[in-house]
Amino acid sequence: MKKAYLFTLTLLLTCTISFGQYDQYFTDATMRLDFNHVGNADEEHIAFDQMVNDGIWAGSKTILIDELRLGKYFFEVKDIKTEEVIYSRGFSSIYGEWETTPDAKKNWGSFHESLRFPWPKNKVNVSLYKRNITNGFDLIWNYEVDPKHHRAFVAPVENHYNSFDVVVNGAPEKQVDIVVLGEGYAKEDMAKFKKDAQRFAEVLLSTEPFATHKNKFSIRAVETPAPHSGVNHPHQDIHTRSALSVTYGAFNSERYALGYDNKTIRDASAAVPYEFTAILMNDSIYGGGGIYNLYITAAVDNAFQEYLFVHEFGHHFADLADEYYTSASVYEMDGKHLEPWELNVTANADAETIKWKDIVTPDTPIPTPWEKEKYDEHSIATQKKRVEMRKAKVDEKVMEDFFIKKRSWDDELLANMKYSGKVGAFEGAQYKSKGLYRSAANCIMFTRHDHFCPACQRAITLIIDQYTK
Repeated sequence: MKKAYLFTLTLLLTCTISFGQYDQYFTDATMRLDFNHVGNADEEHIAFDQMVNDGIWAGSKTILIDELRLGKYFFEVKDIKTEEVIYSRGFSSIYGEWETTPDAKKNWGSFHESLRFPWPKNKVNVSLYKRNITNGFDLIWNYEVDPKHHRAFVAPVENHYNSFDVVVNGAPEKQVDIVVLGEGYAKEDMAKFKKDAQRFAEVLLSTEPFATHKNKFSIRAVETPAPHSGVNHPHQDIHTRSALSVTYGAFNSERYALGYDNKTIRDASAAVPYEFTAILMNDSIYGGGGIYNLYITAAVDNAFQEYLFVHEFGHHFADLADEYYTSASVYEMDGKHLEPWELNVTANADAETIKWKDIVTPDTPIPTPWEKEKYDEHSIATQKKRVEMRKAKVDEKVMEDFFIKKRSWDDELLANMKYSGKVGAFEGAQYKSKGLYRSAANCIMFTRHDHFCPACQRAITLIIDQYTK
C-alpha cells in the first residue's frame, strides 16, 4: 500500500492530462446539477433537484480530468455513447463533515449540494463516488443528465447583483477564478466590503506559493447586502439574519462558520466567472471555515484575519488537512491511522516511502525529533484557559491578546529547534497526537503561522497547474 501510494503521488507530480475535445462534448456554459444529500451516520441518499445554467464556463478547457482525486467525494461525467470520462473533479461537502458528528448518530440530516461542470451538448451520465477506508471510491449515485430536461433551466444567468473586479489577469479558462462574497455587510457597508475584498486578495497573493503564481489568478467580488451588519452567533446570544445565512456555531463549534443556503450562495457566486468562493464575514469575532471545492468563510475584523484568509483558503483550494491536534474537535475520529488522502499529512513515517520523500531535507531523521512534550503541555493548558474565557464571554479584544501571546510562544519554540526549517516527519497532525505526521515543525495549517510548509506549497501548486495549464 505504501509503495502504491508513493507511485501515485509521483505520477501526479510529473503528469498533467490534456483533453483536446472540449468543443465536441460541451458548450461554453456551466451546468450546475443540484441535488439533496440526505442521511445519517449509517446511510445516505441522493435525490435530483434541478439543472441550472450557471454562467460561462470559467474552468480549463484542456485539463478536464482530475488526476489528483482529492476530497471525500469524486464525480465523473461520462459520454453515454462511448462511456468515456469527459470530465471529473474531487470535492468535499458539509454533509461529509456532518455525518462524522454525534448529531448524525441521533438524527437525519438534509443538505443541498451542487456539482458544476461544462454544459454538455448531449445526454451524459454523472456518477458520484464516495471515498472508502482504502482510499478508493465507491459509487453512491448515478444520474442521466439530459440538457433538455424539463427541470433544466437553460437560460443564461442574469446578474442582478452589483459586482466589481479586484484582480483580473486574463481569460477565465486560463486563470484560477475566485469570487468574493460578503456576509453581514449592510448597504452602508459596501465601501468597507470593497476594501476587505482587496485586502483578501493582497494577503492571499502575497503568500507563497500563491505569490509566485499571482498572475494566474483573477478575483472578482459580488455585493450581497444584508439587512443588518454582522453575522449570527448562537453561542454568543447574538442573533441576526443575513443575505447568505452564514452562521457561527456549525456542528456546535462556536468559531466554525458555515452557510447552509447552497442555492443562494451559488446564485450570487454565478454573477461572475468563478471556480473558488471566499465568503468574507463582516464580524470581529474570530472564526471561519473552509471546505474543499465548496467555499471559505472568514471574519474580517479580527486580529487574525490574514491568517484566517489563507488558512481557510488552503482547505478550500487544495484540500489541505489541519495539522494541529490539541484543539477540541467535534468530529468522532476512529482510532486507526489510515493513510490520509490529503497531501500535507501522512501516517507513513517510513523514510523510503513517505509521500514527500523527494523533498525531505538530507540527513533529517524520519520520524523527526521535536519538542513535542513541551509544546503539548503548553497548548493543552492554553486550550483549557480558552474554553474558560469563552464560557465567560470575555471581550473579543481580550481573546485576541490571549491568542497573540500564544502565537508568539509557538513561533519562538518551533523556530529554534534542531530541525526547525527542515523537511521531515513531525509527529502530531490532523487532530491526532500520535501516528500522524506533518512535513515541517510549523505551518499555517498547524499554528497561526504566516507560511505554508513545503508539503502544503506543493499541493497548492498542483491545484494551480490543474486550472491554468
